[in-house]
Amino acid sequence: MSEWNASRFEQRFKELLQTSRGGANEGCVECSACTACSRCTFCSNSQRLVGCHYCVSCEHCTDCSHCRASVRLVSCHHCVECEDCTACRYVVRSIALSSCNYCFGCVGLSGKDFHILNEPYSRTEYFEVVEQLSRTLRS
Repeated sequence: MSEWNASRFEQRFKELLQTSRGGANEGCVECSACTACSRCTFCSNSQRLVGCHYCVSCEHCTDCSHCRASVRLVSCHHCVECEDCTACRYVVRSIALSSCNYCFGCVGLSGKDFHILNEPYSRTEYFEVVEQLSRTLRS
């Protein structure tokens, strides 16, 4: 076992920081315009992703797929314009959700499905309102 001391630790820590701040991707396949990503496939225009697939314009996400324009997601799929969400699916323009599915414009929910602006909707109502909102918000 090697001998550790404060000086050696600090030196190695600084080396790791420099390496992680570099722009090289590691173990990525077919990623385009990505920087500092690791083990990702088919992502584009993203930074600091780990184990993500088909993500576009995302930053600091881990184990996500098919997400767009999102930041700091963990184990999320098909999320758009979201921040700080964990284990969510088909969530749009939401922040700090956990284990939620089909939420639109929600904040701070956990374990909820079919919510718009933190209010519950039936499955049918949800898709009708989201379609209307999506048309309105694009205009």
